[in-house]
Amino acid sequence: MSAEATGGPAVTDTAQASGIEDPPAPRSLRLVMGALMLCLLLAALDQTIVATALPTIVGDLGGLDQISWVVTAYLLSSTVSVPLFGKISDLYGRKVMLQVTIAIFLLGSVLAGFAQSMLQLILARGVQGVGGGGIMAMTFTILGDILSPRERGKYVGYFTGVFASASVIGPLVGGFFVDHVSWRWVFLINLPLGAIAMVVAARYLHIPKTVRRHSIDVLGALLLTISVTSVLLASAWGGQEYAWGSPQIVGLFVVGLVLALAFLLQERRAQEPILPLHLFRDRVFTVCVALSALLGSVMIGASTFLPLFLQVVTGASATSSGLLLIPMMAGVVVGSNVCGRLVHHTGRYKAYPIIGIALAIVGLVLLSTIETTTTRLFISVAMGIVGVGIGSSMPIMTIAVQNTAPAGDMGAATSAVNFFRTLGSALGVAVFGTVMSARLADTIEQRLPGTSLTTDDSLMSSPEAIRDLPADEYAAVADGIASGVAMVFLVALPLVVIAFALAWLLKEVPLRDDLHIQATSVEGLEEAGAV
Repeated sequence: MSAEATGGPAVTDTAQASGIEDPPAPRSLRLVMGALMLCLLLAALDQTIVATALPTIVGDLGGLDQISWVVTAYLLSSTVSVPLFGKISDLYGRKVMLQVTIAIFLLGSVLAGFAQSMLQLILARGVQGVGGGGIMAMTFTILGDILSPRERGKYVGYFTGVFASASVIGPLVGGFFVDHVSWRWVFLINLPLGAIAMVVAARYLHIPKTVRRHSIDVLGALLLTISVTSVLLASAWGGQEYAWGSPQIVGLFVVGLVLALAFLLQERRAQEPILPLHLFRDRVFTVCVALSALLGSVMIGASTFLPLFLQVVTGASATSSGLLLIPMMAGVVVGSNVCGRLVHHTGRYKAYPIIGIALAIVGLVLLSTIETTTTRLFISVAMGIVGVGIGSSMPIMTIAVQNTAPAGDMGAATSAVNFFRTLGSALGVAVFGTVMSARLADTIEQRLPGTSLTTDDSLMSSPEAIRDLPADEYAAVADGIASGVAMVFLVALPLVVIAFALAWLLKEVPLRDDLHIQATSVEGLEEAGAV
């Protein structure tokens, strides 16, 4: 019987039975992995790289009242496109969908780089988001095509590290382009990098394409898009543009909920559903998507609110506060790589989310105690613990789901994990932001009764302006922010405890050493030993 091509080192069944070590990975595999990581980096960076460039963009294009849409447009379109492209790739093949999503992403980058108005930039960011979400879906799904679940453990840590590092690298790269070149290069830099990824994928990535002649669930896609958009808009605007109890926010949530129910009904009868509901019969899938949503919310909460604490309370600059997040990102990289290799050697995975989430709980307990006198060293250690915990847990979700998902639903199942993680992150930011704002307002009111500090949006969004306040006012705001950030982590604790309980329910299914597909996925593997 011939050995199945795994996209990594391939050996004959005889060699495997006798314990012969796999031969080195071929050059083509390394190139494909590099191209996929580059694609993932581009898509992840564009979620954060714009942040430091926004003031300059507004100064050039105007439209200060529309500035939040530059970020929101990308978030909305990228979140919605993940499950859509995942399912389409199940029908029409991964390679062509990867190329299509890269092309869409590069088109959006060109449009954004040459935008002459804020409206043009917002629309271009929406196009970018469609491509970026598709790239994320294709990257992790293709890993499931070219590597067996057990072999994937050796590589998944690198991809998780790339994704996590984007939150630190993005603002730094954006600031560099703004300071030394032009804000337009924040988008145009994607062109040469994306072209490299496109060429390598076209030349070396060879995945068997099975076209299934079925219609795409257009109605399901439309219902999902409007439902998710409504919920994300309500989450982004709640407590900011409108009060949480306002008709606008309540209406958006109601529309989102009603259309979500309609989407589920549509998926029950659709011939090729966007999100096959039968996947939820698998306990591995159900537990993993729930864990992804919970852990995604916690990670985004730490990376969103800790920089504010570091800038206002400890006096760190915007750049330094980004660099101070490195311990958490380094923890993610270390945790994901160590656990990935252990998974590869043992073929088992259940223990790692349990251990990782337990570490995350320890880190959150530490962060929930921070106050104005807390040192940067203490925060760095706590962030590192949280990072190791999340890094030890998050990659397992994708590996476990791909190990049990039916071959025909690989794209949809993989994309669902990423979709629920992104959705959890968006909702987490909204909930934690409300907690943070409420605690800040209460603390300032207690310290300075009758003050209007919290109603001054230009002041509260500028750490530099806060530090320039009179001593008594600064002390009140600093205490409020420290108390608010600590409360964010205290509120996050029950979510992580729920995740810890769910991790024990994760079914242990020994990882497969084979693939669903029965053909060479990366050019050059024949020479590596496949027969």
